[in-house]
Amino acid sequence: MSIIKPTIQILPREIIDKIAAGEVVERPSSVVKELVENSFDAGATQIDIEVTFGGKKFISVADNGHGMIRDDAILSVEQHATSKIKSIDDIEKITTMGFRGEALAAISSVSRFRLTTCYQGEIVGTEVIIVGGKLQDVREIGRPKGTTVEVRDLFFNMPARKKFLRSPATELERIKTIFITLALSHPEVGMSLKSDGEEIYNSPAGGTFEDRIRDIFGREYFKNLQRVSFTKNEIKIHGYVALPTISRTDREEQYVFVNGRSATANVIVYAIREAYRGILAKDRYPIVFLRIDCPPEEVDVNVHPTKREVRFRRPDEIRDAIIDAIRNALSINVSAGENARAQPLPSFSRKQLTIGSNEELYPRISGKANAQSSAPAVEPAVTSAEPQVGGKPLWTWCRILGQIGGLYVVLETDSGLVLMDPHAAHERVLFEEFMAEIKSGNVQTQSLLFPETITLRPNEAYYVTKHIDLFREMGFSISIFGRDSFLVDALPACISNASVGSILNEIAQSLQQSGSRGAKDIWRQETIARAACRAAVRAHSQLTEKEIEKLVERLSRAEMPYTCPHGRPTVIFFPIEELNKKFQR
Repeated sequence: MSIIKPTIQILPREIIDKIAAGEVVERPSSVVKELVENSFDAGATQIDIEVTFGGKKFISVADNGHGMIRDDAILSVEQHATSKIKSIDDIEKITTMGFRGEALAAISSVSRFRLTTCYQGEIVGTEVIIVGGKLQDVREIGRPKGTTVEVRDLFFNMPARKKFLRSPATELERIKTIFITLALSHPEVGMSLKSDGEEIYNSPAGGTFEDRIRDIFGREYFKNLQRVSFTKNEIKIHGYVALPTISRTDREEQYVFVNGRSATANVIVYAIREAYRGILAKDRYPIVFLRIDCPPEEVDVNVHPTKREVRFRRPDEIRDAIIDAIRNALSINVSAGENARAQPLPSFSRKQLTIGSNEELYPRISGKANAQSSAPAVEPAVTSAEPQVGGKPLWTWCRILGQIGGLYVVLETDSGLVLMDPHAAHERVLFEEFMAEIKSGNVQTQSLLFPETITLRPNEAYYVTKHIDLFREMGFSISIFGRDSFLVDALPACISNASVGSILNEIAQSLQQSGSRGAKDIWRQETIARAACRAAVRAHSQLTEKEIEKLVERLSRAEMPYTCPHGRPTVIFFPIEELNKKFQR
């Protein structure tokens, strides 16, 4: 059998163009994204998008940007032709959405393409028509300032790619998703989306990030978000995040923008997860809307053909800033002001609950648990430091009604009914008390009956050796005991029953992944959460009224009273309005 010798040849331009188009244009939503980003770069204040048949038949993106002169319009559809970078130095500090000069060339090579444009101040505009990458016509037309790109029959000349497109409804959903992301990235730009002649979105120009979230997701949705505002050195982070009581099973509602560009990076995903560690269940994902601004030279956006991923020159600083920004926003001790809003649960405050008042505000509702005594009224000492809405505290008083099913505590508040899981609530209380002890540096240690010698793998031993002072700060009595071995004779008291080897392994792995600060936080939260769970009141334990009072009081002082350290809810709120609906009032 003869062997065919492979030969190397240069590919024809037609094949090169189609390969390049496949990297940039995956589906109709990719076309919308690239064209809208060009409109942003053109300084548009209004962008109108129209699609037919899920974008498979027709896509139009029209803007009122500065437009192009005739020569630039012709050149714009050539590969690697762009006005956005001039030298290699510009790649190091990209400030525009596009920069490679690939989008129009790629789109026009796989569609029936029409571009009309008029440069500001010009009397006439230019029309360019391309079919399958071949220039058909260039002529003068009359039109106002700006640019309109129409794309028909996407992938008409690539049957293999076209058959992988989904149904029109599915492709339209992808376009809606990319529209939301683009609209959030530039809230100052007016944007609209029509599908088959029907208007789906219409967001006015001149808005803020807050306005755009409210326009797209609704006012009720926005009420469940906490404002983020954080600055550290040259890094600025602002936006909104949801309390852990509202979460998703996926990351679909995590919108992150780096210098106005929708982007992601491993360090961002990690930081968001870490910020919610201990307050959100592991199989749940938080809702976040974050804008990260930093010097352009600190970000590399030239990582992925679709510009989805970015790299940071100092990822540790970005990671720590995101974690601090979100955790500060989730703090419950928020001053009233222009950003105060209603929360999904009645808001707790360190000063808001005064337990043990003898004043009976309402008649006692009888029940099995604690039916012999009257429920104590819980009156707040209202101060300006309490969470407020329009100057009125969200929880002006609460009353303990009893315990049902030998488990859940029932509370009445001025705005509704609250069910509390005492085990989860006690876990949260103990967790924060243990954490406060460690953060203050007043760590109680427990000596081991017999010192233990632990041998680790070389890479883990390296990180333990490098950060051995950190272990001592955490409450470990540890010393190096030969190659890759350590002698441990004391542990922090709250985890004195834990396996020494497993704890060292866990912390060493965290040190390797997230640095000394991250490892310390992960260790604190995970190990102390386990200790709090063991020490908390058992489920189905019948509590006395005094014990319930004390637990509610301690929970009211917690930084994050809504969930236990594992992410399970501590309280569930039923507002009066919801109860009225249930009873058809």
